[in-house]
Amino acid sequence: MSETPQGSYRMILRSTGIIGGAQVANIGLGIIRTKALALMLGPSGVGIAGMYQAATGLVGTVTGFGVGSAGVRQIAEAAATGDDARVARTVATLRRVARLSGLLGMLAVLVLAVPLARATFGSSGYAWGVALMSLTLLFTGISAGQTALLQGLRRLRELAACNVLGATFGTVASIVLVYVLRERGIAPFLVAVSALGILTSWWYARRVHVADVTLSWRETWVEARPLLSMGSAFLVSGLCGAGVAWLTRAMVVRELGLDAVGLYSATWALSSVYVGVVLSAMGADFYPRLTAVASDPAAVNRLVNQQTEMGLLLAMPGLLATLVLAPWVLRIFYSADFVAATEVIRWQILGVGLRVVSWPMAFVQLALGRGRVYMATEAVSALFHVVLLYAGIRSLGLLGCGVSFFAAYVAFTAEMVLVCLWLTGFTWSRHALGLIALSIASGGAVMAALAADPWGMGRWLAGVVAIVAAFVDLRILKRKVGLDLTRVWQRVVNREGM
Repeated sequence: MSETPQGSYRMILRSTGIIGGAQVANIGLGIIRTKALALMLGPSGVGIAGMYQAATGLVGTVTGFGVGSAGVRQIAEAAATGDDARVARTVATLRRVARLSGLLGMLAVLVLAVPLARATFGSSGYAWGVALMSLTLLFTGISAGQTALLQGLRRLRELAACNVLGATFGTVASIVLVYVLRERGIAPFLVAVSALGILTSWWYARRVHVADVTLSWRETWVEARPLLSMGSAFLVSGLCGAGVAWLTRAMVVRELGLDAVGLYSATWALSSVYVGVVLSAMGADFYPRLTAVASDPAAVNRLVNQQTEMGLLLAMPGLLATLVLAPWVLRIFYSADFVAATEVIRWQILGVGLRVVSWPMAFVQLALGRGRVYMATEAVSALFHVVLLYAGIRSLGLLGCGVSFFAAYVAFTAEMVLVCLWLTGFTWSRHALGLIALSIASGGAVMAALAADPWGMGRWLAGVVAIVAAFVDLRILKRKVGLDLTRVWQRVVNREGM
């Protein structure tokens, strides 16, 4: 029996709640860590942490081979066969490859510590911190194999628990390290978060029963080839993202200084917090569903439209609220020193809104097995982003980072429309176009009101527009999923009162 549209919308909403709940907690703990860093060391401390992560993240993406993302699908496919021996072989292979990739990443950073420090910071004085950060790649590689097992077998409760507990323990340890060591504690702070994450993922992964199996290195290579082949598309995508992150911070620190890169790191992180929950649900639920109907272009296009609609309905209220409250958000999550980046984060939020529209289309390439097309579109998008970023920084300074981010996603959305039109004959449905138009109109109205009078009537007018748009979104959401949200809320209240 085919799935009804209302059932599909409900499934999207349910997966967003299950997967996003832990993501929200994890993001909140990350914000607490960054808030503590900002209060104790200021924008330069946040900037140094961001630079460390960008430098080692680029190496980690290359040496990681996309194993974590590819491993989820490999384990899920093996589990679907009901063959315990196949599951055991897949898990053993994944764990071995994950450990090797983590070890390779650690060794690469150790060898390249001095040139990485010079290329990133313009000085070899930070080489010791870069070398210490090599441990995060080892820990992350091992942890990727363990969390892929949990996600691939749909052990979502355990996956959520290990992520939240690991982040909680890491937050406590990292704040203590920075408080005691000050700037010298930034690299140990990041290592502590990664180390405690691997401990919790190991604890929950060991509770999953997998049959014992012994594989020779030759057998491991045979089993690993499909894993590495599938991971290549994720590798290129991750490499493009990490490369843009590193180049962005390197350009900002050279042109504008460490304080500026701290402001940029803060706005980049905050602008993506809310939408990150929606996009995480896309990756965990939407992609497998899309893959299952990849042979039917009409079904692919229908799912892309449904995901676009739900993504906008769930994301736009939060994005509009952040547009209006940007100065207070920066002050609350960081400090008063970061309010200077208010206009930057507003332009980035507009770009993040376009990310919600474009990402469902980006998954079409992977679902159809068009890995080369996906790699090409990601490379073109990354190159265009870097060019726009360079032009933006040279002409507008720090504000250019935000404007170029928005412009890059305008181009990426247009690129995805053309690619999907070529692959599946994709067009937006009338409902999706209506929500896109509503989002553009409300976002444009808020930005115009704030530009005209950011602290007077313009701010209040922008707030009214955001509230009205959120109310309209809620009404549409209720109709899409067929739920009486007021009754659901009353049940929750009554249950808590018992």
